[in-house]
Amino acid sequence: MQKPSFYITTPIYYPSDNLHIGHAYSTVASDSMARYKRLTGYDVWFLTGSDEHGQKIERAAQANNQTPKEYVDKIVDGFKRLWERLDVSYDDFIRTTDERHRIVVQKIFQQLYEQGDIYKAEYEGWYCTPCETFFTEYQLAEGKCPDCQRDVEKVREESYFFRQSNYADRWMKFIEENPEFIQPTSRRNEMISFVKQGLEDLCVSRTTFDWGIKVPFDPKHVVYVWVDALTNYISALGYGQGDDSLYKKFWPADIHLVGKDIVRFHTIIWPIMLMALDLPLPKKVIGHGWWMLDSGKMSKSKGNVVDPHVLADKYGVDAVRYFLLRELPLGADGIYSEEALVKRVNMDLANDYGNLLSRSATMMEKYQGGVLQSPGAPEGPDAELIDLAVSAPAKVEEYMSKCDLANALATIWQVVGRANKYLEETAPWSLAKGEQHERLNTVLYNVAEVIRFTTIMASPFMPNLPGRVWPQLGIADKSELQSWESLRWASLPAGTTVKRGEVLFPRIDLKSLEQE
Repeated sequence: MQKPSFYITTPIYYPSDNLHIGHAYSTVASDSMARYKRLTGYDVWFLTGSDEHGQKIERAAQANNQTPKEYVDKIVDGFKRLWERLDVSYDDFIRTTDERHRIVVQKIFQQLYEQGDIYKAEYEGWYCTPCETFFTEYQLAEGKCPDCQRDVEKVREESYFFRQSNYADRWMKFIEENPEFIQPTSRRNEMISFVKQGLEDLCVSRTTFDWGIKVPFDPKHVVYVWVDALTNYISALGYGQGDDSLYKKFWPADIHLVGKDIVRFHTIIWPIMLMALDLPLPKKVIGHGWWMLDSGKMSKSKGNVVDPHVLADKYGVDAVRYFLLRELPLGADGIYSEEALVKRVNMDLANDYGNLLSRSATMMEKYQGGVLQSPGAPEGPDAELIDLAVSAPAKVEEYMSKCDLANALATIWQVVGRANKYLEETAPWSLAKGEQHERLNTVLYNVAEVIRFTTIMASPFMPNLPGRVWPQLGIADKSELQSWESLRWASLPAGTTVKRGEVLFPRIDLKSLEQE
């Protein structure tokens, strides 16, 4: 039977500098969704990439005595190294400098022009080079860019414009008929309000710089960022090229996951472009919040960034991924501090999950010779623990359908917490002293099965975890016990050999952190 398809994308990142944990969040969150969908039986395509054109890149390359391509190549290599380091399982990495992308952008621009959706006029406005954005006089903040607070420059030039104003009513009708398209609801309300204020035509070409894709019928113009960058989501699938089998299989995208600062481009400009091209619209755009520091929003242009490589070196990839995904609620901003990361690692990973595995494996070795025994009839708190574990996969599925990763993880950790409480309630050490063997076997079996359940459910978020747990639980060579389909209670066979291994998440001393 053919698997259902699932297509998820990250934003394509701008190679003006190295990436920070805000970018890491977008990509790790998308990766967790992709891994979860693969685990639950989907044929997945996961796309990320880089947005490499524009005046900012051209100027930076000149300042470094490099060609723009030489300049971006080095930074994009750094992107790929970071995604490899963070165990990001993307299927394709699209670069806007790829020839496959250029072909599609020029075809789309030509089509929109020929059907009358693009026209030539003159543009005048205030331009912020770091943000690659035009602003009107009233949008400026005390004469500066409202986003990065840097100086802007007055620009007057001949440009091509996209008639997006013609599609405002059609866009509004689409949003009314598809209320789940923009998530969370607060973002949808913002976008509706923006369009109701009046949608202007969009500047889609520039002549004041040369680094970009040429307008096919007027090569002194380069295609401006939004037509160029947004097209990546279909150019990567082979749309408009010889082999478009991936496009036919995976488009429309199931999820575009983006930061809230670019929601407008993905939920207004991109859908209207697709309407004009008579192509299907993506199913959902999710705008997540920002990682904030005490000093405000984290951004490359401000220089107040946190390097994910440093955190991974210090705490391990799974711990960093867990923190990022657990700490940022869907749609809201999160406050980053290293102290918060350490507390989360100590409480959730070391004290709760790691300790549950360690103490359980130790007792199985001590009281059962490391061989898991068959459980007896449930009694006491058994039913509550089992019911919580058995109901957890459906709850995780519900949260993941909303891309609510923080609550999906919270659901898994409720089971972990209940299992630790269960050990205190049942006191296997006392059962062993009293030679209550059947009851001891039941308790230790239940805890082992909880560890299996929670490890499977946590694996999309922390992909290294199963490889470290299954050898201790004795099922490293039993793939049939590691799948989502195996989340049926009492599937773990009696006679399995349990062997305590390394401590998964050593506790971190907060005092030593403060002294660094």
